[in-house]
Amino acid sequence: MPSSLRTVALSAGVAALCALTATLAVLAVSRPSILLAAPSASSTTSTFDPGVLTSGNASVSKRPDLALISVAVDSKESSASAAQQDLANKAGKLIARAKALGISDKDINTSGYWVGPNYTSYGVIDGYRASEQLLLKWHNVDTVGKTLDALVQEGGATQISVSFTLADPKAAQAEARTLAIGDARSRAQAMAGAAGVKLGKVLRISDLSFSGYPSANYDLKGGAPAATQVPVGQLDVQVSVEVDFAIDG
Repeated sequence: MPSSLRTVALSAGVAALCALTATLAVLAVSRPSILLAAPSASSTTSTFDPGVLTSGNASVSKRPDLALISVAVDSKESSASAAQQDLANKAGKLIARAKALGISDKDINTSGYWVGPNYTSYGVIDGYRASEQLLLKWHNVDTVGKTLDALVQEGGATQISVSFTLADPKAAQAEARTLAIGDARSRAQAMAGAAGVKLGKVLRISDLSFSGYPSANYDLKGGAPAATQVPVGQLDVQVSVEVDFAIDG
């Protein structure tokens, strides 16, 4: 290649390289800068509200106004159908006597019914048994003894027991609940005073009571003697609460 052409080619190459370098420089200058920073640890602030958590208990005694009488009749025959038929006759007699005593249909409920084989001590079936249990509501608790006698001696009941309750326990429960909350406040005030703080408003109340309450129960299986005496006594309606108080100051 002639020297003049080499000089021209070299000059063109140098010019092209310079142009490419200038282009890269422009791109480098015009490209936006990116900042990578480690994420800052999030600061978690847990709020703690000081308070006094205590419990309270109370019991209110009330005289029961409702007797729950459980009565049953049973039968044993050579076949299941015969036992069932005999049981139907006995249950009909018992229900008729209960109604004659003044117990309404809505206060007579079937609580159990059973028919099955009867086994000897050697595991041999020697017949079939049937039984039916009724739950009766008796609203005159002062005459429950005479009622039991009539159901056994005239109604043919072979198993009988009675317990007492309140027809509507809500009023007694409300009274006991008020006393229980007062007991909780008294305990909380004593705790706050011992700690040198001032008791604030109520933040939360929880009722820890169970639905039932103790009741006298009389079991007269096998028949009730004449002039049965059934003292009614008192029921203790118990309420337990848990109360959370704030602390002022």
